[in-house]
Amino acid sequence: MLHHYAPRDPIAEFWRGDISLRQLRVMVEGLPPNGALARRLAGHHWEHSDFMLADLLDAVGQFVVDFRNANKAEKAPVQPYPDRVWRPEKPGAAKKRKKQAAREAAEGRAGYRRIVSLATPRYSEMG
Repeated sequence: MLHHYAPRDPIAEFWRGDISLRQLRVMVEGLPPNGALARRLAGHHWEHSDFMLADLLDAVGQFVVDFRNANKAEKAPVQPYPDRVWRPEKPGAAKKRKKQAAREAAEGRAGYRRIVSLATPRYSEMG
């Protein structure tokens, strides 16, 4: 864990009484943000710059598709957006994302039905 301070062994120094608990805590808090402890706590090895690069790649892909769609032939089909770049996620995040998508879809359907019922009252009973 504290190989960042090699060749010292801060844990052994603490147990020998060479450093205090406060000094050990300060050493642990001062570990680099891309070190082994930070990777273990995050559950992945990605750094902030990796996430920024993934966001940049997604944005460039969308810009390219927008440019191609804006300059396509009239009868050519619209090109879909590319898939997002893979990112590490916490366990259970995929389930939360699916639930959120289902909730948004249900809200969209309810809104559509409300608009249809306002515009054409005779179809409101049909659902």
